[in-house]
Amino acid sequence: MTDDEGDTLYQAVSSRDARFDGEFFFAVRTTGIYCRPSCPAVTPKRRNVSFFPTAAAAQGHGFRACRRCRPDAVPGSAEWNVRADVVGRAVRMIGDGVVDREGVPGLAVRLGYSTRQVQRQLTAELGAGAVALARAQRAHTARVLLQTTALPVTDIAFAAGFSSVRQFNDTIRAVYARTPTELRAETSGPRSAPATGVPLRLAYRGPYAAAEVFDLLAAEALPGVEEVTGPPGSRTYRRTLRLPYGPGVVAVGERAPGRWLEARLHLAELRDLTTAVHRLRRLLDLDADPYAVAERLGADPRLAASVAARPGLRSPGAADPEEYALRTVLGPAESARVLAESGTPLDAPDGTLRALFPPPGALTAHPVAGPLARALAADALRLDPGADRDEAARALAAVPGVEARDAALIRARSLADPDVPPPDGPDAPEWAPWRSYARRHLEVSRR
Repeated sequence: MTDDEGDTLYQAVSSRDARFDGEFFFAVRTTGIYCRPSCPAVTPKRRNVSFFPTAAAAQGHGFRACRRCRPDAVPGSAEWNVRADVVGRAVRMIGDGVVDREGVPGLAVRLGYSTRQVQRQLTAELGAGAVALARAQRAHTARVLLQTTALPVTDIAFAAGFSSVRQFNDTIRAVYARTPTELRAETSGPRSAPATGVPLRLAYRGPYAAAEVFDLLAAEALPGVEEVTGPPGSRTYRRTLRLPYGPGVVAVGERAPGRWLEARLHLAELRDLTTAVHRLRRLLDLDADPYAVAERLGADPRLAASVAARPGLRSPGAADPEEYALRTVLGPAESARVLAESGTPLDAPDGTLRALFPPPGALTAHPVAGPLARALAADALRLDPGADRDEAARALAAVPGVEARDAALIRARSLADPDVPPPDGPDAPEWAPWRSYARRHLEVSRR
């Protein structure tokens, strides 16, 4: 990093600019602590400050997380959602828990690179390799569980993805400079029992147009799998999730009391917490950079009025990419029929939520969704967080029965691609890399 680049970042720290939370971190060499840019503490002198692209990089240099600003809880960097290269894909897959489940070799196989290549590229750009990035994520998951639930510490260690209690204890001490017991003691008040789920605050940056997100979720909700309840302004969205270790039910509220949304997760296996949070964040587009989107799209007269009227308009993704793709091809009525015939029932219904949407393997013989289901089941088409978006687009185009409009929606939603041209409206190269957001502005403006 050049001195000029460091001085620019220091200006963001001096102004406590929350727009940069999650985009970079700063550490103070005299205290051994790292922070988010908006930390309310006294701004340190420039000569004592170092900058890091990730929390994992700061931790790798021996810095501990600040107790005031909790830098491990910031929104993710929007850069990794935009980027389609191997580093962006790797970051999304690590967020989905692939390293915890399959190790770095499994991550490398999914990316089509050697383990050494993946490690080298991640370290060069993020200042930390896959193991360190996953370790930082596990530490954050453990802190959430310690401070919001009454689970025994040993259960939390394994739920957060640690392979041993010793590894868990060592990591918590290194990241937070406290023992797990001391970290838990910092919060007062009742903690959630396992039966009541895990309460979470899902952070985002800048304005968040929650009403438009919840309008879309309500319009698309598939009864039995999803529901939106409550009056506008304080609605709750709930849905079932098919997760690696078991089913889950997630709920998130529309009301935004600060820079976060309130959520609660009920999981058959707490090991799925990291993955469930990541998928909920993708669905709600919580890691977006609304400032960058508004700057680019607001300069176009066709979109300027909508951008001004709807600050923080998001381009939602999908909680289950394969489910969204199949439902897009099937349509609402047929999706409901397929769910009734082939859905996976929950062991115990949770209110109106009673089942998981059937996986692709259950629909390979369906007259409409069959070709898409077969492509997904055979891995000829990948829609997971680490999928190559261009390869997925080519694979979608080759699936019989998938129309261009459906393919564009699947790419924008299932792959959380921020730059998909509107399939049935105007397009402009100057909207890139935010054309999915332009599509949302055009859709909402027509109503």
